[in-house]
This record gives sequence, C-alpha cells and structure tokens, in this order.
Amino acid sequence: MTKPGDRVKVATPEQEIEGILMPEEKEFIVLKMDTGYNIGIDKKRVREISLLSHAPKREAEFPKIKEKKGLPKISILHTGGTIASKVDYSTGGVVAQFEPEKLLEMFPELRDIANIDSRLIRNIMSENMRFKHYNIMAHEIKKEIENGSQGIIITHGTDTIHYTSAALSFMLQDLGVPVIIVGAQRSSDRGSSDAALNLLSAVLFITASKSFSEVAVCMHETEQDTTCLILPGVKCRKMHSTRRDAFKAVNSEAWARVDFKAKKVDFLRTGFNKRTGKIPEVREFKENLEVGIVKTYPNMFSDVFSLYKKYDGLILEGTGLGHAPIMETDEITKEHTKIYTALKELISNDVIVAMTTQTIYGEINMNVYSPGRKLLDIGVLGNYTDMHSSTAFIKLAWLLSNYPKNKVRKLYSQNLVGEISKRLEK
Repeated sequence: MTKPGDRVKVATPEQEIEGILMPEEKEFIVLKMDTGYNIGIDKKRVREISLLSHAPKREAEFPKIKEKKGLPKISILHTGGTIASKVDYSTGGVVAQFEPEKLLEMFPELRDIANIDSRLIRNIMSENMRFKHYNIMAHEIKKEIENGSQGIIITHGTDTIHYTSAALSFMLQDLGVPVIIVGAQRSSDRGSSDAALNLLSAVLFITASKSFSEVAVCMHETEQDTTCLILPGVKCRKMHSTRRDAFKAVNSEAWARVDFKAKKVDFLRTGFNKRTGKIPEVREFKENLEVGIVKTYPNMFSDVFSLYKKYDGLILEGTGLGHAPIMETDEITKEHTKIYTALKELISNDVIVAMTTQTIYGEINMNVYSPGRKLLDIGVLGNYTDMHSSTAFIKLAWLLSNYPKNKVRKLYSQNLVGEISKRLEK
C-alpha cells in the first residue's frame, strides 16, 4: 500500500517512471521527480505502481522556547491548517506546524514581538462550520484569557471568516482583550501566499495597539505585500474568491492599517471598546436552531417558503431598499400574491423574518415604496438596518439562542455590538 511521500515506480504502456508519490489528484497520479519538477500521469494509462521505499520518518526537534520578559503573551488558536502549515517537498505532504516552537521556526519575526502560545482546537474547512464550533471557539478564547493571554488570534478558512467574526462579536460579552481572526487566500506553499503577512500583522497590531478590545479580521489591504487592514468583525465580508485583498469593510471603515515592515499601526477611526483584560461571559448559540437565508429573484414561486415553516427565523435578501416580489400588477404576477400570503403565514406561525439587501452596501428602507410598507405591516423586521446578510443571519440566530421571541423582535433592529451603523461610510 503506497501513500504520499513514498518512492514508487509507475509503469505505463510506454515507460516506467520513478519518483516521490505526491497527494492524489482526481484524474492523475502525481510524482515529484529527482529534478524537483512534478509530473502528472493519467490514471487510465497506469498499469502498475510499485513501492520502492517508504517515506522517511523525520520529526524535527525544536528546543522549548523560554518566555522573554517584557513581551506580551498572545495565544494563536487554529481552526484550520492553511496559515500554520507548509508543504514538505521531499514527501509532497502538508506538514502542520501548530506547536509554538514550530510556528516560530516558520515565522521567526514573532520572537521579538510576543511570547506565543499556539495550539490546534479544530481542523476544519470553514464551509463546514456549525454553531457548535462557534461555541467551542468562544470557550477556548475565554480559557486563554483566564490563563493570562493579552490577545487572541484565530486562524480560519477565509470562506466564512465573516460569519465567525460576527458570531464571536455577539458571543463574547464584555470582551477585555482583542480577538483577531486571520486567514490566507493563497496557501502557504505558494510564493504568492498572504499567510505570513496576515498573521504577523495581527500579532503586531495586538502588541502595538494598547487600548483596542474588539473582535476583528486582519487581511491584506491590497494585492501587494504591503499593508493589512483591521476590519470590524460585524461589518466586513469576503468580496472576491481568490484575490488577496478580498475582504472589505461594509457600510463602515476599517479600524486600522498595519504596516508590518515599518512596524507601524495607523488607526483610521475611533469608537472601539477599550482593553480591560476582563474575562468575557460567553453566551452560546443553540446548536439545533434553524435559521435560513432566502434570496429573492425574478420568477420566484411561493412554495420556496414552505420549506421554512418549522424554522425559528429567516433572513430575506431582498432587492434594492428591501423589496420582495409580493405585488400582483397584471395577469402574469398572480404568483406574487401567493408569495405575500406565504410570508404572512410564516410570521403568523412565529417564524421571525428579517430583511437585508442583495446590494450589500446601503441600508434597508421599506417605507419608500408600497411593497416595503406591506412587508412592514405583516411584521418583517430590519427596517433602517445596514447589516449584510451574513451578519444579519448570525445576529438573528444568536438572539434566538438567548432571548424569547418577543424580546428578539425588539432587539433585532437595535445596535448591540456595532453591527448597525449610525451613518453609512463610503
């Protein structure tokens, strides 16, 4: 039985090829040749794979690190391996580097900034996150603060960072230290990886900003390896699938800009919670809570909403200022009356329904046009809020986890942790 890192011989009808077996691709066997280059061989052409030798077992030994006096203690909690891992090109395997000694071997710049504690709490792709993972993260953060950590960094897959940053913002009540979530758009084995700058900038920000105490996201400001932004946890979003500057503030500004090379932090605005070192109270999510998101669209049918009759809450991604196709204006739009009735029935059955906008930027104002006023009349929430749908989803789920529904209806449109802007930024 062969595995990545083994030296093998692959026989095809034309030739025999020796090399190090790399992680398997869908249609190809990949070998690393002695020249250092990789070669892909169509699986359909492979007659036999012979084992020549097993991968060498090599465990690097790193001396235990002594804490440096005068440096703050920062905890790095890993929920996925992108940032703290690298490819071992002799074996073709990805090597996780979670222990502080190994992490400092990868990022030696950290030695002079902070005393680092680092450990894995989960190893999960971010699209697989569930409410229970948020609960685990929050309690692990609390544990690190109880043990004297002056700042927490969470490494996380980028696809749902903005969901997690919003969740932790609501969960960690009276947070007394900064919690910074970082990710990487390009994996650590690529020359274009953004992993190092994002992580180093997060550590520098925690050590240099003595008063900041919020949940925030630290990612590249531009495509270049120059600066990172500290983005508000409830007011940011992933805006591109691959670019290194994918994360942007929404209806708000970044808290700060970090220039790691210059060892400089520039605050772009104030109004953040101040650092106290206080141990937060964790207010969890109910793990079996059912909250959905539905995007409205042309030619929509009412039976979509029948799926949510037993749900606790529903976020509507409406068009424009917060609209849905509920108006019957001619013989073609009779279905719209059914959609309106379906929404009305959901709300009558105690499903909390709240409106957001597909435009991402801007606020909801359902008072401007008749469809919006009709939605307000039946109890759709969210008027005058400017949360994007991810934050709205998280807020509604967290409220439903911690309050009775009559209180949720009152709290949803109130600004609790900075999720609703007093005024919209560019």
